[in-house]
This record gives sequence, C-alpha cells and structure tokens, in this order.
Amino acid sequence: MTDYSRVERLALSDLLDQLGPDQPTLCEGWDTYDLAVHLYVREADPMAGPGIMIAALADTTERRMKRAKERYSFTEVVDKVRNGPPAVSIYALPKIGHQLNTTEYFVHHEDVRRAQPAYVVRTLPADQQEGLWKAVRLASKTMTRKSPSGLVLRRPDGTTAVAKRPTELGSVTVTGEPGELVLFCFGRQQVADVELDGEAEAVDQLRNASFGV
Repeated sequence: MTDYSRVERLALSDLLDQLGPDQPTLCEGWDTYDLAVHLYVREADPMAGPGIMIAALADTTERRMKRAKERYSFTEVVDKVRNGPPAVSIYALPKIGHQLNTTEYFVHHEDVRRAQPAYVVRTLPADQQEGLWKAVRLASKTMTRKSPSGLVLRRPDGTTAVAKRPTELGSVTVTGEPGELVLFCFGRQQVADVELDGEAEAVDQLRNASFGV
C-alpha cells in the first residue's frame, strides 16, 4: 500500500528545492522558507508543536521557528523535512505518522503549487483520493465548525458526508474530488476546484468563512 503522506512529503521537498526560500505560499505571511520551517519544527521540536494547535502557545512556536531559521539554511531545513521526523518523534511511528500527515503534506504541497502562476489541478490516484475522503470526513466537522451555513460534502459519484447541520442560512453542498474538498475544508476555499450549490448569501459567506484548526 502506497504511503501518500510520504509521496507528498518528497514531492513538496523537491518543489521547495526547485523554487527556493522566498517564493509565495497560500499560508498568509509565510514564504517557502517559513513553510519548510513549520513542517520541520512540527515534527522535530516538541516545544513548538503545541502552539500550532493551541493559540495561547503560538508565541512559543513562532520563537522556535525563528530559532530554527537562524540555525539552519533553507536547504538544510528542506533536507530535514525530506528525511522525515527524528526517531523519537511521535510522527516517526508509521501508523500515527501516516494518519497525522495524510492531509498535512497534501495541503501544504498545494499551498506551494497553487501560489505559483498557472498551476494545474493534479489528477490524483484513486487510492489517494479514497484516503483523502476518509480524512476529510473525519476532520470536516472540526475544520468547518465556524461555517455560517450547513455544509454537505459531495463527491462527483454522489457520495456525501454532512460536515455541519443546516443553520438559519440553510445548507450548501460542496461538490468536488476528495482532494479538493480537503482544501476547501482546510481554509483554501478560493483555490479549491469545487462547485457550491445553495442560497446565494450562504454561498458567498461560505467562500470567505474562516476554516481550519
């Protein structure tokens, strides 16, 4: 069975090397160097990890990222990302690492790809799409909890999952391949290749809603 979290890790690392440290990403305020450092400290620095999820600890994460940038060149950081987490990291446990990184590396790979001019939406292998569908079904309720309307995720084959029950604005159905639904639910609504079906006000608000951790 292919580990697509590793496939995405390697592809992203190659792309970072190709582009260099000062190219844009879809992560507001981050260039490619910042994104690489984020990926490195997330897996390798236990003091940095909690601040990625907990806003009150974000300052600590920022300080640890700054320290990593001062210590390592861009090329060194990318090599560390490519080589994977240290043996003592929870991310080094194969099953846990795969579960935690399935969406992480896919989304951040697209954060770099889709920030470049004339990007092309990739056609992903069917088994990767299945893995992303499983992941987005599990994560969508948390990631889209601030949705102003109800939200139904729909695959092109008609399979659906309810991310949020209807509100006073009703519900919007978002249709796309699982990878595109992942991007939508992880706050990349503006670049996700999806179709939205619902009342105009609900659709407009949904496109600009704050999604993510």
